[in-house]
Amino acid sequence: MTGLETAFAADPVSVRQARRFVTAALHEHGEEALADVAALLVSELVTNALLHARTDLVVAVLLPGGAVRVEVRDGSQAVPVTRSYLPDASTGRGMILIAELADQWGCDVGPAGKAVWFELTRAAARAGV
Repeated sequence: MTGLETAFAADPVSVRQARRFVTAALHEHGEEALADVAALLVSELVTNALLHARTDLVVAVLLPGGAVRVEVRDGSQAVPVTRSYLPDASTGRGMILIAELADQWGCDVGPAGKAVWFELTRAAARAGV
C-alpha cells in the first residue's frame, strides 16, 4: 500500500499543517479531485485530537486500491462519537461532517492510542477505470 505520514505537535498550528500535508500528498498521487474534501475532514480529525487527546499526533495518507484513506493517530484510547447538538451550538459537528462526506470512517484502538480514519473513493474507481 502506497502512503505517506508525518508527525505533528499538539499545537493548533498543526490543523493547518495537516491540511497542507494531505493536500500535497493527494496532488502528488494524482488525486486532486479529493483534496478539498480530504483537507476539510482531516481538519476536523486533527482538531478533535487536539481538543480531546491533547497528545502529539501522526497524520497518514494511504492509497489502498480504489480509496484514499487518511488516518489521524493520537495517544488517547477515547473513541470519537457523533452527538446531537442544538442548532446554535458552535462546536460538535465534526464527526457528523465526516460521516456525511466520507465514503467510510472508523476508529481503531490499540495499546498506544487510536487511529481515527476516513476513506474517499478514488477518482479512477468512481469512473470505473
